[in-house]
Amino acid sequence: MKRTKISEIWAPELIGTDVCVKGWVRTRRGNKHVQFVALNDGSTIKNIQIVFDMAKFSDEEMKPITTGASLCVIGKLVESQGKGQTAEIQAEKLEIYGLADPETYPLQKKGHTLEFLREKAHLRPRTNTFGAVLRIRHTLAFAIHKFFNERGFFYLNTPLITSSDCEGAGAMFQVTTLDLNNLPKTEDGKIDYTQDFFGKPASLTVSGQLEGELGATALGAIYTFGPTFRAENSNTPRHLSEFWMVEPEVAFNDINDNMELAEDFIKYCINYALENAADDIEFLAKMYDEELIERLKFVVNNDFVRLTYTEGIKILEESGHKFEFPVFWGADLQSEHERFLVEEHFKKPVILTDYPKEIKAFYMKQNEDGKTVRAMDVLFPKIGEIIGGSEREENYEKLETRINELGIPMKDMWWYLDTRRFGTVPHAGFGLGFERLVLFVTGMTNIRDVIPFPRTPNNCEF
Repeated sequence: MKRTKISEIWAPELIGTDVCVKGWVRTRRGNKHVQFVALNDGSTIKNIQIVFDMAKFSDEEMKPITTGASLCVIGKLVESQGKGQTAEIQAEKLEIYGLADPETYPLQKKGHTLEFLREKAHLRPRTNTFGAVLRIRHTLAFAIHKFFNERGFFYLNTPLITSSDCEGAGAMFQVTTLDLNNLPKTEDGKIDYTQDFFGKPASLTVSGQLEGELGATALGAIYTFGPTFRAENSNTPRHLSEFWMVEPEVAFNDINDNMELAEDFIKYCINYALENAADDIEFLAKMYDEELIERLKFVVNNDFVRLTYTEGIKILEESGHKFEFPVFWGADLQSEHERFLVEEHFKKPVILTDYPKEIKAFYMKQNEDGKTVRAMDVLFPKIGEIIGGSEREENYEKLETRINELGIPMKDMWWYLDTRRFGTVPHAGFGLGFERLVLFVTGMTNIRDVIPFPRTPNNCEF
């Protein structure tokens, strides 16, 4: 008999028919006359209740049904007599696929801390919380592709292995096939990278943006969506060593077009999740954050404030608020500053623009004042910066000068500069850390809880 997913079992036309469900046991309770098993197959936050009439099943058959065991049950779907569910299955046939020893299965029916579950990342997707988070993550990923596809963008796959450092951050993971116990050396005692796989130093990418610009100046509008890597020793609830980035890039767009795109994009994704992952969002709101749905609707229903960095600094300086990090023109804003502007001052999401050039990347377009660049950061409640982007410097001379000022090796950048030599155009784009978006939409407080297998300093399990 064909299996019915539990997410599809609630269809009214199935009532009164025989169905086959397969999944993992959440709980079992009952007495010598009747037993109730809550079964979940991962397709929905909802469990289906299976009713076992003990006149039809022996104690011996029921004994292996413990939390975590996997079953196949065939029976009649009927309207439920109990509270909390609309339908239940009266079991006729039972097959047990896999046992879960109650002595050793770590996810027994009790509350587990999120810290404990991080140590059990291979099993935590079976909990209600992580099932919900991962389904929402999928929904948002689908929304991203849908949004860009509907607007004529092309999905561009940029390299994960690179010889350039996009951000100038330097915190990159090296990729090598050299024997680390017996490194080849040049005559002056340096490592001889000509013997390495690529013939020169290579690293895991920190961003697909530079290659994305190459795509945009040929295809018009592209987006990347893939893993990126930062070797920063950051043990915070907002940092991962491996995370996913979404980076649209559009030829002929300026900073204003860029801000519009960012606002439309993020509203679309959140709205799509509210409409298509409502059960999971409601569950997480009930369990972790009562204000979650209100906050998501707040972002979707409000116009984002557009504010220059200079105006933002003035507001912060005049606020009288005691910040942990000092505020002054030229300071790189911290999360506490960003959240003050969003949560306390404007009570709306904020797009901050025109940052000092010293605290931003080399490729951002310089303003006429010679001090600021056409950067933009989208700031959200509870998160701070969720999107960072800019109009790019399309002028060859200005870009070359900035690269030289920062001491970036020209031998690594010749191909990037070529886009400014051959048919240069104004263009703009931004980057969204996907996990930051998932963090916002799920209401979770630690970024390690919105990716299946987090990679952080000293943690590369599973």
